Order: sequence, then C-alpha cells, then structure tokens
Amino acid sequence: MNQFTYKRATSSAEAVREVAGNRNAKFLAGGTNLVDLMKMNVQQPDELVDINRLALKKIERTPAGLRVGALVTNSDVANNQLVRENFPALSEALLAGASPQLRNMATVGGNLLQRTRCYYFMDTTFPCNKRVPGSGCSAIPGFNRIHAIIGASDKCIAVHPSDMAVALAALDAVVNVEGANGARQIPITDFHRLPGDTPNVDTNLRADELIVSVDLPSSAFAKRSGYLKIRDRAQYAFALVSVAAALDIQQGRINAARLALGGVAHKPWRSLDAEKILTGAQANEQTFRAAADAVVKDAVPQKHNAFKIELARRAVVRALTDVANRRAGGAA
Repeated sequence: MNQFTYKRATSSAEAVREVAGNRNAKFLAGGTNLVDLMKMNVQQPDELVDINRLALKKIERTPAGLRVGALVTNSDVANNQLVRENFPALSEALLAGASPQLRNMATVGGNLLQRTRCYYFMDTTFPCNKRVPGSGCSAIPGFNRIHAIIGASDKCIAVHPSDMAVALAALDAVVNVEGANGARQIPITDFHRLPGDTPNVDTNLRADELIVSVDLPSSAFAKRSGYLKIRDRAQYAFALVSVAAALDIQQGRINAARLALGGVAHKPWRSLDAEKILTGAQANEQTFRAAADAVVKDAVPQKHNAFKIELARRAVVRALTDVANRRAGGAA
C-alpha cells in the first residue's frame, strides 16, 4: 500500500473542496471496497478524505417517496420498515449481498461506487484497460466465466458487482450529488457507464462530486417488486445473474413494469425492450418468456460464459413470476 494523507471532513462543502484540489484524492466512508483495492495496489490514492462525520445518515420521507442518505449502512437500509414495505426489491438485494459484517459497514454511496471483481482487474500482474488504459483486456482471451454478455466492448468485458444498484435501476432511483459547481441529480440509469473505449471510467460522477443521497420515488410497481440472485454458493458470492423486477398489476394486466439485471453487463442492465413487452400485457408465463427473450436477444457471450444467456432467460421468468404472485408491499 502506498503512503497517503488522511483528513476528516466536517461538512459536504469541506469534503468537496478537499477533493477538488487533488484529483488523486478519494472519499472514505465504510471502506469495504476501497481499502481492499488499496491493499492490492489496484488503487493508490495519495489522500483520503473521511466523510463519516457528515450528516448523511438519515432515511426520511419526501413528498415523492423516500430519501436515503449516502452514509446509511446497507444493513440499515435493508431492515428499514419503510424500505421493506414500499421498495422490497431494494431490501432483498441488499440482504443478498456480501455478509452481515460487511453490510454493517458498507454505505449506500460506497455501494454505488464499488468496482468490478474481475479477476484480471484485481490482480496487478495482468494487463487491464480498466486499471491501466491502453494496456489490454486479459479477460477476453482468458477465463471469462463471470464476465459480461451484454453491452461489453473490445476494451473490457467486466461486470458491475453491486446488487443494490440493480434494484435501484428497477426502482427509478435518482442519485443526488454535490460538487464544486453545485448540486445536481443523476438518474440511476445514467449514473453508471458502459465500457466503450474508456472502461477505466465507471460512472458519470465528476471527480470532485460527492454522493449525498438517493431518492426513491413511490409507485405501485415499486411496492410489488423483488430481487432474485443466482450465484455459485448461497452466501457471500457475487451474482452470475441477478434480476430486479417490479410490476404494477391490475386485474391480471400489467400497467407498468421495470426490469433490471446484474452480473451480465458493465453496469446494472435496465431492459427497456422487455419492459415494453410487459406493459399492457397479461401477467402470465407467455408474457414473461417473451420479455426474457427480449433481454438476451443481443447477448454476445465469451468462450466460458455462454451459459449465462439461458440462465438470464430463466431467471427473468422466475423473478417476474414471483413478483406477479406477490401482494404489493409483501411476499406471496
């Protein structure tokens, strides 16, 4: 680990000023991802700005829904009664991630910014365009079982690791940030990026911007939502494929639908094509299978991960079926 300076911010404005003056500075909250990356020399910030004393630890009602502070822990969000009743997919996604110990430390803002667990990104002995732009992608000719089947490029086929972000994508969440140029809102679907020619840039967050909260708008489909995670083992494993589904169903017909996948792309993958098929259709297996086909119609597998296409198709049908059978705001 390289040497670095440590500073503790007492306000969002102070934190932003500190980072704005040093492009190699990083905000430190729970540290559950950043500290690991520093230990392995994947990231080498020369300054850490501790934001844990900032007043960003509330979950509160707003006229439009809920606002979750960036420093609320994953455990507190997952177990919050308002979240469980009105946005069950988010609670389920968080409980499916990491371990209880990590969830007790990890924060909402940090979760959004966690980096891929691609083997080659995490091991500095291998070339990696995400870690060192222009060095090459070792995953493409290498062992790529966990890698992307949708939205990848010839520069990077890594997948985004977050469960929470997949649920947020299906819930129309909005990320609130503050920076040197003021505050702005970023829809969650615009927050993360596909790799293109710049896989080293994970998000559309500016270097001096701090996530301060996430807004969850209330809706009928958010109340009838759920999260399904398929992984190699039942605990403490990242998704091979995951699905966040949300449906507003009235008298057997789908009035509104949201569908997002994890483990398949460089960012949480919101399938607008599948949502178009679902909206206005009957909530039945035929509809769900058509939506699943739409999700993977443009999939491009690698040598070792073609199984993800059928896995994703089946996971979508299962997730939609489960959500359709639920009461809004509760289990089946």
